Amino acid sequence: MGNPIVQYEAGQTPYPAEVMTNSGDDRTFEASFAPWSDVAGFEPVIRPNGLLTGGAITPNTGTDNGVTVAALTAWIGGEEIEDGAENVLASRGDSGNPYRITSVVVTAAGAIDVQPGTEGSAFTETRGVAGGPPEILAGSIEIGQVRLSTHGDADIEPSEILAIPGVHVERADYPVWQVDMGLGQITFADALPAIHADGATKEVYVSGATPLFAPLANVADWVPAETTYSVSSEDTYDGPIGAEDASLGQASFTALGLRDGITDPVVMQKGKRLWFRFRPDRDRTHPYQLTQGILGVSRTFPAGGGSFSASCTITARNESLDVAS
Repeated sequence: MGNPIVQYEAGQTPYPAEVMTNSGDDRTFEASFAPWSDVAGFEPVIRPNGLLTGGAITPNTGTDNGVTVAALTAWIGGEEIEDGAENVLASRGDSGNPYRITSVVVTAAGAIDVQPGTEGSAFTETRGVAGGPPEILAGSIEIGQVRLSTHGDADIEPSEILAIPGVHVERADYPVWQVDMGLGQITFADALPAIHADGATKEVYVSGATPLFAPLANVADWVPAETTYSVSSEDTYDGPIGAEDASLGQASFTALGLRDGITDPVVMQKGKRLWFRFRPDRDRTHPYQLTQGILGVSRTFPAGGGSFSASCTITARNESLDVAS
């Protein structure tokens, strides 16, 4: 068995924007690369398709079936696009099936457009059926709906325009999400609406970088960042009442035999938020631990010719990640 080894993030491999993979629950989406670096200039850029600003829909008075879409910005295909105000026309049903929903969309090409649903005898919320809103084309986003229940051409009424975020509007910033830098995943607070073709959600894009690891020489005493648990109690007349508490400790290691304690690679990384990888057996690729955090360095320069050393801490936001295979 080989000796343990500690490695640090010495560089990065960048990845261009890509569509993240839906895990199947419409909440958790995963990149093809992980872990994600958080070094300045290489941080992950997460851009779910969706409306950012503007895009209000109002009646275009004097134009039969017309609405005006205000100037907007949106994320589409991993890019931020801008559109000026645009006039578009909603569709009406016939006299036998006058109920029709038209979705106002921003297309994959970044243009404001409309997608008419199928006319029906009543409104329904089911996508792609008579009287319901259409399934939005892949790569497009919905920014509102026009719901008409009469077949004769006329001005659109404000009450016929619906634009509730998460229901009729796909916003880029809704729902909010949490990031897992180690697994290269994001998890939305709520499931994304599966309103697109074939029951899909809107697309979620990410660009970023993975760390390139280099070994640290003469390192000892690796301690991962782990959660510890404690209990506190308060006396009552009926006995003590306990309360549980959890706290995340720093990862740490000791760097020995520094060259000068100033230009050594580990010292020059202090204050940076980096990945560190610990392998209990340097001759095997697995298992290993990953820890991302801010490197702190406390140096010692002994008198009498003793070797310089540094006590190093890694202030992490999450526990060290055990990777078994």
